Amino acid sequence: MEIIDLPKIQDANLEDKVVLVRVDHNVVKKGMIHDPYRIDMTIGTLYHINAKGGKIILMTHVGRPRDKKSGEINISEDTSVEPIVDYINNKLHINMKIPDFVEYGKQGYLGIETSVNHLIRDLRNGEIDGIYLPNTRWFAGEEAGGEKADRFALQLAGLADVFINDAFGSWQPHASTVGVNKYLPSYAGYLMQKEISNLQRIYDAKKPFVAVVAGSKMDTKIDSLYALLDIADKLVLGGVIYNAYLCAKYGISIKGVNDENLKLAKEFVEYAKNYKNKIIELSYVVESDTLEGKEDGKYRVHHIKDFKKGQKLNYVLDVAPESFEEKAVRNEFLSASTVFINAVMGFTPHFNEGTIALDQLTDSNPDAVKLYGGGDTMQELKRLLPGLYIVAIDHPKYYIFTGGGAVLKAIQEGTYTGLEPVKALQKNIKEQL
Repeated sequence: MEIIDLPKIQDANLEDKVVLVRVDHNVVKKGMIHDPYRIDMTIGTLYHINAKGGKIILMTHVGRPRDKKSGEINISEDTSVEPIVDYINNKLHINMKIPDFVEYGKQGYLGIETSVNHLIRDLRNGEIDGIYLPNTRWFAGEEAGGEKADRFALQLAGLADVFINDAFGSWQPHASTVGVNKYLPSYAGYLMQKEISNLQRIYDAKKPFVAVVAGSKMDTKIDSLYALLDIADKLVLGGVIYNAYLCAKYGISIKGVNDENLKLAKEFVEYAKNYKNKIIELSYVVESDTLEGKEDGKYRVHHIKDFKKGQKLNYVLDVAPESFEEKAVRNEFLSASTVFINAVMGFTPHFNEGTIALDQLTDSNPDAVKLYGGGDTMQELKRLLPGLYIVAIDHPKYYIFTGGGAVLKAIQEGTYTGLEPVKALQKNIKEQL
């Protein structure tokens, strides 16, 4: 799909320019990279900049080093970009450097320091191949909002001549995603363009369209569930979201479903009555007495039609694979023209059968377009079905988004222009005209 309302990297003059690139390389957990997919998907943008004579400065957020209650920022190896830089240097055989800044207690970094100018000089002279800024969330201004955020964005812009946003998954309106646009010519990278093009395969999905959404919190997914009721032909739920739905509809209680989730689920169940038979209820669920693992004698399978009002269950940690063997469920998936999956059906790492059954059934439909949300959905596909994951990376009938939360936000908004970083790019191009 041609994207006509965004400034694109291919239209930018990059010759001898320092190019600041916001990427979503949020792939480090406790100092280790578990899946480099998000990094690999940005290499096309980096190659283009280099081929056009640009000098690259990268930045990303990693994890959540800021305590939401106290506002304190914890700078540690667990959320460092160093493993990312090591990966890029080894993969591309280049020399990329991380600048050193001064940490101010629990305030993190107060801003960009002049010491970075030495590295920029080396970058312009070709003595190094790139610069990778520290975790953007280590800086006090990144998530601060207001004047602090604007000041940090201005400092970031002062490092470069051009800004490229290739971080589709980083949809939150922070200084590094929406602020820098105010001060530099700004363009969408190739990954950003590719993600938006594939979003259109959801907005204009070929029917029948089956959507599968799971999660641990109802409140973070509820708006996208309402939106999917409108645009999908069938909706499948999993995880705590499905548990809350079952509690609300059948009058049971399940450990781990709190009052807030239950309230939202009751409202959703009532609203869904306007969409008769649109929700596919998966019949078999796995109850466990413990969260510690799938222990013999401590888990059992229930059929949801056997639930009795007032019944109390321990933790429901998976959908049993028998659910996907039922003829009615199989028919919906096998006759679908589009399947969207943003779901891990079970409690990882021990309850995997539901996710495996879902992915295998989806793959059994060779004609459907199969779109996977990023994050945990992507990582579990790789862990549980590595062969399918490898096929899906390059197969035209598959697409794996790099940002699952961003996809759901875009679905909720009803258009990719509802994402704040995309709005910022559009505003930038209008101001350049």
